[in-house]
Amino acid sequence: MNQRPDVVPSQQQQWPGSDAELSPPADHGVQSWTGRGRLLGKRAVITGGDSGIGRAVAVTFAREGADVLIAYLPEEEADARETASMVGDEVRVVLHAADLRTPEATRELAERAVSELGGVDILVCNAAFQMAHQDLGEFSPEQFERTFATNVFGTFWLVQALAPQLEDGGSIIVTTSVQAVAPSDALLDYAATKAALNNLVVNLAQELGARGTRVNAVAPGPIWTPLIPATMGPEKVDGFGADTPLGRPGQPVEVAAAYVFLASDEASYVSGTVLGVTGGKPVF
Repeated sequence: MNQRPDVVPSQQQQWPGSDAELSPPADHGVQSWTGRGRLLGKRAVITGGDSGIGRAVAVTFAREGADVLIAYLPEEEADARETASMVGDEVRVVLHAADLRTPEATRELAERAVSELGGVDILVCNAAFQMAHQDLGEFSPEQFERTFATNVFGTFWLVQALAPQLEDGGSIIVTTSVQAVAPSDALLDYAATKAALNNLVVNLAQELGARGTRVNAVAPGPIWTPLIPATMGPEKVDGFGADTPLGRPGQPVEVAAAYVFLASDEASYVSGTVLGVTGGKPVF
């Protein structure tokens, strides 16, 4: 893979942020990833697939031969279309705009995925909301509810809706975070949702294992995505990721490698685990 920049300068974006405005640019694998056919014939649903980690997962899955449905918030349409252009035309790409905070929205997504892709083999629950605050009193009820509804409730409802499709060899991969075990007070609600998701993954692996479905989590550390400058103050963005043992932020493609592994037959006996991609920070 290409050499990546180590230093992130101070910057800020309006939420939800855009990959096009990141400085330095993030690596999503368009040039750096070489596919080996590990997901040929697979059909994948990726939520939060318009930018950041989700974009890199879409690109790498497609390079490995999978058809992909990319779900994204309506306000992130431009990024979603850019992701689709990066994926290219060698596989089928479906774009689906939705806010997945209700059971109805998750059911509609599941039905569209089955209709457009002919079924689902891989579900990547990556959509997330976070907003940092320095004082406990700044966490509003509306934000707390939105964070849990997006990160936890939407994930659970989507798994419920697509579980029948994923029997006999399907793979569910949930994006959690190093925040689940090393929470930052500025991300109090977000960190709590990621701990809940780790627990949910372990329980779902027990529940769905008998149906032949594997369930795992990827726990990223500080990864360079639009979520960072769009939800943190400029002083927090300055030098982002430098406090890791590897001394730099991770790139989205470096996280996507973990999703490719967990989705592939190479991970046929891996279920109920949390795979950290953190630059050396512990996830247990």
